[in-house]
Amino acid sequence: MTLLDAPEYDAVRARRSRNIAMALFVVGVAGAFGARWFWNWPEERHVSTFPAIVEPGDQAKAYGMWTQYPKWQQHPERYQAYGFDRLQQDWRSGRKYGQIRSYKFALSRFWGKVVTIGVDIYGSKAPVLLWVDHKTKKIDISPVELYRPICDTQLH
Repeated sequence: MTLLDAPEYDAVRARRSRNIAMALFVVGVAGAFGARWFWNWPEERHVSTFPAIVEPGDQAKAYGMWTQYPKWQQHPERYQAYGFDRLQQDWRSGRKYGQIRSYKFALSRFWGKVVTIGVDIYGSKAPVLLWVDHKTKKIDISPVELYRPICDTQLH
């Protein structure tokens, strides 16, 4: 076959190829946005149960979730850096964060092997920043400071 013996142009086949290429592009872009949007969802879901456990006052169960070891009472020496007494001081009503009546996620960022999640506790001005290990789901106080962008409504 030579260049002069090329097959006839098939408009239906060309239109079908173009539509498939466009559909694949749209699905790829939507998939990328979806993956970005839901990337931190497992960690956010895990952290959302923590205030729900702390709210009624079940600190022992909350500490088990914090350490990702429900039988932490058998080995309290492993958790001296942030012990159970410190969790009680921070999360008991009237203390550092007060009683949790309502909460919402303010922000969430993937940071290396951890996810930093900011939790607004009943309308606080600054969110409580928590780290969640992506692999073990262990919760910790975040040493990284994240800031929400200032909206026009907050400037007035």
